[in-house]
Amino acid sequence: MHITRLDIESVTRLAEGPTRNDPRVEMAARLPRALQPFLTWLTAKPAPGEPAAPRPPSAYVRQAVLLVLGGCAASALAMAMLPLSSVEFWVVLCGGLLATSSGLGLFQVVIFHHCSHGTVFSTRERNRMVGRWVSAVLLFKHFDAYQREHMLHHNANKLFTDDDEFTDFVVGICDLRTALDRRALWRKLLVLLVSPWFHLRFMSKRIQGSLMSKEYRHNLIGVGVWGTLLVGGALLHILPIVLVAWVLPVTVLLQIATVFRILCEHRLPPVEIIEQRGKQLVCEATAGVFPGTRPPRLRASSMGGMLAWSAWWANMLTVQMFVRIFVLVGDAPCHDFHHRRPGKRWTDYTHARQSDLDAGCPGFPVNYVETWGLFRAIDQNFAAMAIAPADLFD
Repeated sequence: MHITRLDIESVTRLAEGPTRNDPRVEMAARLPRALQPFLTWLTAKPAPGEPAAPRPPSAYVRQAVLLVLGGCAASALAMAMLPLSSVEFWVVLCGGLLATSSGLGLFQVVIFHHCSHGTVFSTRERNRMVGRWVSAVLLFKHFDAYQREHMLHHNANKLFTDDDEFTDFVVGICDLRTALDRRALWRKLLVLLVSPWFHLRFMSKRIQGSLMSKEYRHNLIGVGVWGTLLVGGALLHILPIVLVAWVLPVTVLLQIATVFRILCEHRLPPVEIIEQRGKQLVCEATAGVFPGTRPPRLRASSMGGMLAWSAWWANMLTVQMFVRIFVLVGDAPCHDFHHRRPGKRWTDYTHARQSDLDAGCPGFPVNYVETWGLFRAIDQNFAAMAIAPADLFD
């Protein structure tokens, strides 16, 4: 007999272990097997018993390049050939901008980041070379400076201190402070995201770190690329297309995605854990953040069940998919695995984290914790910031 669903008994047994109350286990139990690979990508969590499907690092590089080139081409096509008032214009333009932003996120979260760990390419020099080009063209901090700071970020003695890049971003760029009411933090965040002053300040900091670094050749590459794009666009009378198809995603859209992503990557543990440092801090300062929600328990054969499943699928295919494509790109949902096992099996992060969770995360005092939903994860972080001392980030 052809089996279209995972064996319920095996799923139940797994639910009694580390995956207990896991929405992904319930998705595997209630939905056809054919949908499981898509749900694994969307949620960044594998179905129970699903075999690993590792990808080479080069696959992530190709994906990022294709998304950026394809997205820019779609946005340019919409602006050059479609009437502004048509539905097609907005569909193609928004799709192009989303694809470009997703590709830029992969360059930032996966390629640039993992080059700093030396795990994208086979040699240290090639990782460094690609990282430098990415930082010059996409206006990221000079690769060498970023690499030094990122290694400090992985040091439990530096996390949540003045030397920590997370602290620098939350306090220095976003100006989000501890001891503020959770709702006040949300209001401040929403104002930041639409504030021209915030985006200009963020962009200024990026330009200083990229085009005003201590390495003249690196600065010259970045200025040359950006000067060619802008001057060439003006001379060819396509500057508006360049500004919308390329500059907008690299600046405002990437910055919005970065704010959401960083605010959910880490959360403040109790002060005594921060003071204690060590592996306990690593465990409690990070959590898995997975796009998705628990599926309905009702059967779709009833009217109530049909409505519940329709609402669930609508949420998964709109809000959660947008979060996965725009914010939680690449291995960002499994950032806790990266901090516990930096540089290990990142190309197959979904199965690597799950197998480590199932094994009890050997070598660490606490197993993995997770949150389902980007906004819930940020809300939990804001709740932790609200009860933290006002001078924690002094």
